[in-house]
Amino acid sequence: MRRMVMVAGLFMAVSAFAQWGGNPGGFGGQQSGNDKMEYSEKFADVNYAGDGKGYHNMDIYLPKEKKDSYPVVIHTYGSAWSMNNYKGSADLNTICAALLKAGYAVVTPNHRSASDAIYPAQLHDLKAVLRFVRGNAEKYKFDTSFVAMSGFSSGGHLSSLVATTCGMTEGKSGSVTVDLVGTVGEFTSFGTCIDALSMWSAPTDIYLMNPIKNFMGSGTYEGAFIGAEREGNKDKWNVASSPYYVSEDDPPVILFHGTSDKTVNIEQSEEMYDSLQRHGVESEFVRVSGGDHGSANMYTDETLGKMVAFFDKAREAKAAAAVVTPPDTSAQDTVPPGIVYDTLPDALPLLRSLGAVPVTYDVFSLDGALVSRSSVLDKSAFRPGVYYVVTRTAAGRRDVSRFVKK
Repeated sequence: MRRMVMVAGLFMAVSAFAQWGGNPGGFGGQQSGNDKMEYSEKFADVNYAGDGKGYHNMDIYLPKEKKDSYPVVIHTYGSAWSMNNYKGSADLNTICAALLKAGYAVVTPNHRSASDAIYPAQLHDLKAVLRFVRGNAEKYKFDTSFVAMSGFSSGGHLSSLVATTCGMTEGKSGSVTVDLVGTVGEFTSFGTCIDALSMWSAPTDIYLMNPIKNFMGSGTYEGAFIGAEREGNKDKWNVASSPYYVSEDDPPVILFHGTSDKTVNIEQSEEMYDSLQRHGVESEFVRVSGGDHGSANMYTDETLGKMVAFFDKAREAKAAAAVVTPPDTSAQDTVPPGIVYDTLPDALPLLRSLGAVPVTYDVFSLDGALVSRSSVLDKSAFRPGVYYVVTRTAAGRRDVSRFVKK
């Protein structure tokens, strides 16, 4: 009897946050099985933390058309932060199927639930997934020149935090400070920035959102996730809200939200979109007329096609930017004509030892702005992005090279 009550309570909890909307599958379309997914290979229950815990497992799907490598999208399920083993219901027949068909490798991770650990544990988990992807690129045929994220509902919320905290180590509001990186997994030397994001019916500023009553216990789902209810804890809720972190260097973002969403009000996506626009971030907002939380009409050929097209555009733009020589900026600080290399030529660091001293490194951003001038090139000091380096010697030699800080 006790087990039946627990199961019933869990069903109520999950359905409360992800409305079925007349759709028997809920959570972004039919989820029973994966009959619409076409893939050449699946790696199930890959543990990205190296700890053997089920909540740190993920599934990896490779597209049906076999290639040497594939761009990657990590898609995270919605659950009101209350489920730790729901990757099998991560919008497989809708979002994930469309991405696979378009040629993207798809990664669907579990993450710790609010009952396992409070925020920012869940953010640490997703960043560990990113590091694992980059650390195992060759093994799983990942093309890590493009790694994007996607998420439905609370999964979209967590993914948006990943996108907006790139390069940050701490989140601060008032007297509250949280670690935004974590040490989960074995690949902590790899970066956690992403190249694009799609958000589906996601909460963003949870302090301003109408709280959802926690059917599994007292209080709200948000309160369980944060570890404190809203009243008197604004700072704790701020550091878990993605609009709080938006900045001009965030990756491109596309947002989808139904106009009839009764669980996560559309104003959540509107606020996020407005913040992205104010900061000049490439972004698009798709309002789905009549769409409810997880209802089938959210996931049409049109909306799924817009997501794929958005990712394709972001990937093409990044590839194009990586090979364009920066424009002239002034007579003094101009990137001279030269060969653009994928990485710094090994010979350049040796110039100093060969007597061609001093060596000066001028570092330019993609738009041609001079970022740094120094006799030492310390790439760890730069924010994530693509940079061009002009190396100059006292003998007058100049070389142009490129590096990507991830």
